[in-house]
Amino acid sequence: MKIPTNSKKDVFVHAALIVCLMLVLFFGFFFVYLPWSTNHGETISVPNLKGLSLEEAQDLLNDRNLDFEVTDSTFTPGVKPLTVLTQYPLENSKVKQGRKIYLTINTETAPMVRLPKLTDQSVRSAEQQLLIAGLLAPNLEYQNDIRENEVIEVKYQNTKIEAGTLIAKGSRVTLVVGNGVGNQEIDVPCVVGKPYDEAVIIISGSGLQKGTVIYDAESTEPAGTIIRQTPACDEGNKLHAGEMIDLWVAGNPPTEN
Repeated sequence: MKIPTNSKKDVFVHAALIVCLMLVLFFGFFFVYLPWSTNHGETISVPNLKGLSLEEAQDLLNDRNLDFEVTDSTFTPGVKPLTVLTQYPLENSKVKQGRKIYLTINTETAPMVRLPKLTDQSVRSAEQQLLIAGLLAPNLEYQNDIRENEVIEVKYQNTKIEAGTLIAKGSRVTLVVGNGVGNQEIDVPCVVGKPYDEAVIIISGSGLQKGTVIYDAESTEPAGTIIRQTPACDEGNKLHAGEMIDLWVAGNPPTEN
């Protein structure tokens, strides 16, 4: 139907009405319909999921209308299986409704690793080797052995194991360590009345160690003479290899240069 136009004024009025209608449709589409259909300008803060179980993380994301996907899994000792280790986007990131959050979780089954060679080395070195292999700090079990603080053998679940044995990553082994005292029993040597230097040589040669040295400035014996020892060398007194003998020495302690 043709709209009658009686004058130029009518033409301009009709043109203005058409322009206004187009502007209303334009702005309505971009500022009303489009934001409504796309949730433009509405964002959701991503929660912190690290340390949560997969089930807990899913519930939290569902409450915020977010989705998730497990993209990787790895093993971390001491962390429960199916625990969230990392996430992307990170916590407090602003995302749209329905955004997918990508998760890395702790595996249910620990991978197997080979036990490194730990014997015949110090406890500290063995602990470092265990850490590198992905195993936990060990339990220590001391036994009489002259090899003080040296690893003698390794146990896992109360059973002796050898280097190269496969065990679960994150496991804890027990190191059997020498306490510096041997099983062999040794007669206590008599060093009373002997010069200090000679007494030390005798003690060391017997497989024992010099213990505490106490000087007695009031003794009438020549300076440097052993005037007492503990334990005494009475008949029947014995020590284990590596144990100590305390000494009392006549005179004053030597001065340090």
